[in-house]
Amino acid sequence: MAKPHISGKDLLKMGYPQGPAIGLCINLIPKHYKRASQEEVQALLESILANPADFFEDPVLSRIAEALIEPQKQETQEIPLLPQALDYEVYGANRIEAGAMTQMQTAMRLPVTRAGALMPDAHQGYGLPIGGVLATENAVIPYAVGVDIGCRMCLSVYAVEPQILEAHRSQYKKMLLDNTRFGISVFSDPMDDEVLERSEFREVSRIRSLHDKARAQIGSSGSGNHFVEFGEVEIMAEDSQLGLPAGKYLGILSHSGSRGLGAHLAQHYTKLAMEQCHLPKEAQHLAWLGLDTEAGQEYWLAMNLAGDYASACHHHIHRRLAKAMGEKPLAMVENHHNFAWKETLGDGKEYIVHRKGATPAGQDVMGVIPGSMTAPAFVVKGKGQLASLNSASHGAGRLLSRRKALENITHAQLQKHLRSMGVELIGGGLDEAPFAYKDIHQVMAAQSDLVEILGSFLPKIVRMDGN
Repeated sequence: MAKPHISGKDLLKMGYPQGPAIGLCINLIPKHYKRASQEEVQALLESILANPADFFEDPVLSRIAEALIEPQKQETQEIPLLPQALDYEVYGANRIEAGAMTQMQTAMRLPVTRAGALMPDAHQGYGLPIGGVLATENAVIPYAVGVDIGCRMCLSVYAVEPQILEAHRSQYKKMLLDNTRFGISVFSDPMDDEVLERSEFREVSRIRSLHDKARAQIGSSGSGNHFVEFGEVEIMAEDSQLGLPAGKYLGILSHSGSRGLGAHLAQHYTKLAMEQCHLPKEAQHLAWLGLDTEAGQEYWLAMNLAGDYASACHHHIHRRLAKAMGEKPLAMVENHHNFAWKETLGDGKEYIVHRKGATPAGQDVMGVIPGSMTAPAFVVKGKGQLASLNSASHGAGRLLSRRKALENITHAQLQKHLRSMGVELIGGGLDEAPFAYKDIHQVMAAQSDLVEILGSFLPKIVRMDGN
């Protein structure tokens, strides 16, 4: 197989900024990804651009990711960390890598930290680990929110027998191809949405410059682990909040975030925080913005807008598919992660609770926790456990980094597994193969005190970025 070809022109067209990141891509990718196809390399490059923080722990790709978000160094007084980390709860500790534990320990030494928890899907990220929950006082940490601000799950349930997916597989596959877009691909006729008329687009210059991009990308999904799926929903017992009798239904499940809008906002405010809040090297990516500052208030507005934009994108996806099916949903469940909320904890005080790759699980709060392209997702209801800061996992969590997955998993292995599970995959790459993820059943068992399982979703036709 020929080495993948990468040119500066192609990278600029993809959206890479002029600068060191382009040279690093051209030099590193062909050298370290000799076995990857041109399509896999393109999908990888798009994923790095969209979500640089997902790659900061990778020994090769972190150089590219860091070049995309390179803070300007300033000679400012270093803020010391607490001499000892505050106590925090860890769920499923025996399956969490040491790197994630170390990152959480560092986060618990920030002078603004008041409480924290680590979810069972946790793995090493950048700054706060993926699966980390952190409560701070009067401070918001852009990297504790994440680069894909407001990334979320959305499930629609229909009064249709799920067997129809097997009987009319080609028809439903075509619906996904016609009504979803991934990565750099967008709709030529994006739908209007009231979120695009929000005052933030007029009043905040950093947000105003992203309005055209937001309009062009609305209703589309990101690359990497983002997906739209048809599958079988099984409701185990009737629940008053869900409002569905026990039984099996057709479902649509989507996972995506705030696209270029969120990524650009995250990069800008992360850089700003690191310029203003100088921390020791091991904690520098946990720099915060005070909510009593103009920058902090501006980021808060931007973050909430990005979260609402991500929700609108999901609603457009589900609306298009519902129209194609000629059906109306019986119920919809959605929740987001990579976000920060103002919440009151046990002492009655209000804190900023960051959930980076963690699902809100307050008392009776509904959510969806996915597994992988062949493993079930679970419809859950929170139990409101203070020890977890009213949180649960946001998925199964990565077992292999993207690089290790590409190096160790073959297309033949993936195709054999898909056939054995009766799943048809459109697009997707080896870095998203089920073998790259933890066992979702073990993850759910580790958080049985945090959520009640109401039902499940079993993927049948999955679309991700790629052909």
